[in-house]
Amino acid sequence: MARRVVVALLGPVAWAPPGIDPAVWRAALAEDVVDLLATLQEVETVIAAISQDRSLAEAVVWPGMAVLEVPEATGTAVLAALTGYDQAAVVAADAPDLPGLTVGKLLRPLTTRSVAVAPAEGTGPGLLGVASRLPVPGWLPEIDLDTALPADVRRAAPQPGDVAVTAAWRRMRGPADLATLDPAVEGWETTRALLSGRR
Repeated sequence: MARRVVVALLGPVAWAPPGIDPAVWRAALAEDVVDLLATLQEVETVIAAISQDRSLAEAVVWPGMAVLEVPEATGTAVLAALTGYDQAAVVAADAPDLPGLTVGKLLRPLTTRSVAVAPAEGTGPGLLGVASRLPVPGWLPEIDLDTALPADVRRAAPQPGDVAVTAAWRRMRGPADLATLDPAVEGWETTRALLSGRR
């Protein structure tokens, strides 16, 4: 059986709701993503961060979960730093209500494809995540989850079909994204408490 890992990448968060400290907002989003990933079956979970974000990673990490320090907060840097795994997925740590099923869909194509990407819905360009067989294919371009698009990755591949595009999901990058959070959906407890003033 393939050894798989899912990594929560602590990238920059450029927006926070009015009246909420941006650092507290960023930590709440990350905590909810890490909590979700920690419950996934048949994968290991890791948090990736640049050195300046190490304290945030340590604040939200679960017992026994590794923190991977990377030179830059990009999907490519994380994938290149992983060893001992056959498949890996990197997801942005600003999608607090991310369903586990969406993460599973990001990994599933790796049985037949080299790389998979999940688009980010809502505000601006970017990806929710990227997954790859390891070692990473030499053709994989630099992937900044905040700016990359599926078409960019497909253009770099020897054949467009080498890259699967999976289900999109929202990231919290602006007021329009915030408005899409569904109170009826389970999870995202830390972000929910912060927004309701209970934290």
